[in-house]
Amino acid sequence: MIAIGIDVGGTSIKGATIRDTGEVLDRFSCPTDKSASPEKMIGKVCDLVNETLKEHQYNEKIAGIGIGIPGMFNKETGVVVNCPNLPTWAGFHLKEFMEERCHLYVKMVNDADSAALAEAKFGVGKDYNYVLMITLGTGVGGGIVINKNLYNGHLGMGAELGHMVIEVDGQLCGCGRRGCFEAYASATALIRETKLAMEKNPGSLLKECADELDGSYARAVFLAEKRGDPIAKEVVDNYIKYLCEGLLNYCNILRPNIIVLSGGIANEGDNLINRIKAYMKERNYGMKNTPEVKIEVASLGYDSGKIGAAALYF
Repeated sequence: MIAIGIDVGGTSIKGATIRDTGEVLDRFSCPTDKSASPEKMIGKVCDLVNETLKEHQYNEKIAGIGIGIPGMFNKETGVVVNCPNLPTWAGFHLKEFMEERCHLYVKMVNDADSAALAEAKFGVGKDYNYVLMITLGTGVGGGIVINKNLYNGHLGMGAELGHMVIEVDGQLCGCGRRGCFEAYASATALIRETKLAMEKNPGSLLKECADELDGSYARAVFLAEKRGDPIAKEVVDNYIKYLCEGLLNYCNILRPNIIVLSGGIANEGDNLINRIKAYMKERNYGMKNTPEVKIEVASLGYDSGKIGAAALYF
């Protein structure tokens, strides 16, 4: 069986034909034109789908199209409810539009959920029944996979993992609430705290490292810490504390076998992951006498969104 997986991103819309083994076959993409209507953008995607299927005559059955979007949608109607980075998409009948253009069944999924499903079926979570994925990017997203099936709540509008409050009346979050996990554990949060520390401590290595890395503050704070800067260590330690306390909450709520971390910050690798593991173990994974929760970095890279969207059919 083959399905088509599409991942809608802020700069480009990427798609591919995916075999039910997780193998990525033929890729296609187009730029994300935020000034264009959703009909125009998705119309172009439908043209690419049809061209790909016409050019490549697959022997396997084409199960349908899975599309991951960076927002919320009504699972029953296929209508986009909220898409912060693509505000004109709100109210767009995406499922109906694509099915009419491509003559294939269409399933929708949140982009973070699709990446989680990919890792649970074909990545580092494939040997486990209870998989939690957390994406540490501009915001905090993620997905919950139970026995290889996504859990996303009523009408598909649950599992907003970045918006659990961990600091009452804390930092303002992009969702409008204060103190959300996202406001403390995202790359945006780490950049905010790095800049504040740099302003208060001009003698630290933070500015030197940020200049060296062309203004990449999230990477700079880890580099400055490696070079022995105590201010950077304080910022990183505080970031890891908030990140891990949020993860411990998820351990108690969901008790997953494994937490998979993705996003730019997860690319810090062992320097980050080993400290998270130590923090989590020291605190008994949320409660004494509960099983170990493994912590791993996502393995499928930029293909995960496409694979996960297609995997809705597998």
